Amino acid sequence: MTQDAALPTLFASPERSTPEELTQQAEQLAVLPLDILNAIPNICLVLNRHRQIVFANTALLTMLNVPDIDAVQGLRPGNVLSCAHASTVSGCGTTEFCRTCGAAQAILSSLGGKHAVEECRIVQQNGDALELRVSGTPYTLDNQRFSIFVLEDISHEKRRRVFERLFFHDVLNISGVLLGYSELLMKTPEENARTQKMKTFLYQATLRLIDEVKMQREISSAEAGDLKLQPRMIRSRKVLDSVRAFYQAHEVAQGRLITIDPAAADFTFTSDQLLIERVLGNLVKNALEASQPGQTVTLTCWQDASQDQDQGAKPVTFAVHNEGVMPRDVQLQLFQRSFSTKGEGRGIGSYSVKLFTERYLGGTVTFTSAEGEGTTFTVSYPKEWPEE
Repeated sequence: MTQDAALPTLFASPERSTPEELTQQAEQLAVLPLDILNAIPNICLVLNRHRQIVFANTALLTMLNVPDIDAVQGLRPGNVLSCAHASTVSGCGTTEFCRTCGAAQAILSSLGGKHAVEECRIVQQNGDALELRVSGTPYTLDNQRFSIFVLEDISHEKRRRVFERLFFHDVLNISGVLLGYSELLMKTPEENARTQKMKTFLYQATLRLIDEVKMQREISSAEAGDLKLQPRMIRSRKVLDSVRAFYQAHEVAQGRLITIDPAAADFTFTSDQLLIERVLGNLVKNALEASQPGQTVTLTCWQDASQDQDQGAKPVTFAVHNEGVMPRDVQLQLFQRSFSTKGEGRGIGSYSVKLFTERYLGGTVTFTSAEGEGTTFTVSYPKEWPEE
């Protein structure tokens, strides 16, 4: 039995359950161990088929500073959260604005039998805004469909992403100016060897600064899931030459040599060149840091045309070798985001290799490290970019 069926709506049904039906539904749910939801720090609601609250966990009651469920039972999420569009006569979910509301979409999907996760921005009646990640999970009890609806505050994530974008944009702009002047200085004739050395140092330091900022921007975007790839045809030897040239001039290469194996194959494949070079660059940098003065880091690549791509093979392979050996405890913690042998707050390099290779480039990363053989990191990729 329902009420308010004649109310207007521009999206979801305006119907509501009667107080008697809500009481009956609450009694049905009372046999379930819903108290366990009170241990969840996020707001967790159980909604009936009319999107009304039948159960709310402690997180919501604490936020609203109300003593018990009676204060919110029968209300809809938008009404409880003071959504500016929920004050209409038909209530939450019935306005034109609700068509684009992630919360309304997740609730309706779950009541339709499908789990859904959406993002939602709610403008409150006082002008404040809530930025939420919401999920709706279908649940059936005694032939009645309910939605287990969870809300997570992601406003801090959104603010951090905005600040990061502004930071990267501003720092890269300033670095670009430095690079421009450094290039002009490099083109200016200089007879004084000491001054020429300083100009060269300034130029190379600016290049490294830009590279480090771009690296952090790419990791941030990759972790957020919004890194944009630009696949194109690449020559393998050109990639190796580029990585070698950049890192041979890097301060970490002082006293060490980077070479390309004469047997390294020269072939073409399709991928994101900048990201491939980023992966190999991080491997080379790590290899240089693990090497002693006088030691050599060797780059190579090969193509195994005999492998069957349909079986998940990765026939395009690059490898970076150094003469050092990693302790076993280091090997066990490689690729963890903050693990580093170089001190607190480091450890991004090997983590980014795995992140870029496996999540974005469709590849795999492995390594071997043993006495008498040194350490070799191997990354393998498809020859052709997978079709969407």
